[in-house]
Amino acid sequence: MSTTLSPTSPKVRRKPSQRRGRAPSHLPPRQVQELHDNALNAIRAYLKGRQAYDAFPVSFRLIVLDSKLEVRKALQCLLLNGVVSAPLWNSETATFAGMLTVQDIIHLIQYYYHTSSYDNAATDVETFRLESLRDIERSLGVAPPPLLRDHPSSSLYDAAKLLIQTHARRLPLLDNDSETGHEVIVSVLTQYRLLKFIAINCPNEISKLQMPLRRLGIGTYVYASPSSPETLDGHTPFHPIATATLSTPVFDVVHMFSERGISAVPIIDEDGIVVNLYETVDVITLVRLGVYQSLDLTIKEALHQRSPDFPGVVICTAHDSLGTLLQLIKKRRVHRLVVVEGEEEEKKGGRKGRLLGIITLSDVLRYVIGDVGIGEGLEPQSDTAEHSQPPSELPEQTPTVTPTEEKAQLSDPPVSEEARPETEPLS
Repeated sequence: MSTTLSPTSPKVRRKPSQRRGRAPSHLPPRQVQELHDNALNAIRAYLKGRQAYDAFPVSFRLIVLDSKLEVRKALQCLLLNGVVSAPLWNSETATFAGMLTVQDIIHLIQYYYHTSSYDNAATDVETFRLESLRDIERSLGVAPPPLLRDHPSSSLYDAAKLLIQTHARRLPLLDNDSETGHEVIVSVLTQYRLLKFIAINCPNEISKLQMPLRRLGIGTYVYASPSSPETLDGHTPFHPIATATLSTPVFDVVHMFSERGISAVPIIDEDGIVVNLYETVDVITLVRLGVYQSLDLTIKEALHQRSPDFPGVVICTAHDSLGTLLQLIKKRRVHRLVVVEGEEEEKKGGRKGRLLGIITLSDVLRYVIGDVGIGEGLEPQSDTAEHSQPPSELPEQTPTVTPTEEKAQLSDPPVSEEARPETEPLS
């Protein structure tokens, strides 16, 4: 797994890694499967014995927004604090009022684009309040997000199940004040925080998760591939994954975000090689700057507005292991991985670097927690919240770890979450 794509230059050549790849496993496939299943069982048992409170960092800040706040000020608050969501608080009733997410702003942009003008949008957003966002969703026919909540003393396993069942990316944790009885927003448990907690506290189990990601059915993959070149009538070779090119207008991608409920779209060239990734946060940056006309710009032009500290696109191959992915999550903030064709696909007539799939944290969490039964065969259908696809047939292969640059190593010393103080936003 590697971040080999520059946020500003579509095609970047890097020196090949000089590190020697991990030797292939010499264990028989059945024994590898047994070790894998036992490790998953152990992780789930560990989460059942831990509370959501245990996943809190030693030090963190929580941003809570009043539902009466104007959208423009709320956006500035999110971006200045480096977060993409925040709990909402109804000051009139002194109750929790849901979550503000980037997706809410995407719906707002789409609403004004279809029903009004840029000038009206620029004027209205100055006075438009967060409490009115649900009216926008109803106008667009978008289902409102569920008013999720849980208690900090709930088990991490139950909290994860709730995230999976509702397709939510974050779960507000609420308690009650012992004196007044009023609700108190304690924290927000995100998919990333939960998976990072697992990666830090279950190192022995993670080292045994050496089966390839695609064989486990983790992620969404294109219908067409070197081993299955056929395409469906009326669809691109990359269906069901939404894609764009550097010449695609920004608003076309905004429409994909809103209609499909996704948060990122791979940017590919004429050969299907992944050159970048456009995210909902990029659109929010344009809105905050008041550059509403930029929605008619191409992706290539809009990328110049991107923050210079953008970390790049995290890529992997379908043959990387689940354990390696979790190790990567422990080391750095990762929200999704773009799966590209590697050496194995190239041997079958593919092209190295061509889009093969997308893996979201929802996919990873769903598998780790057990939406798919342990040991119930390979290649189960992925029910990702961002994309959907039918299962495909893949030949049996001995699990290996693809040597790529900046790969997370499984030999890192275990670190306890409690002994790892950090200050970071939770949303």
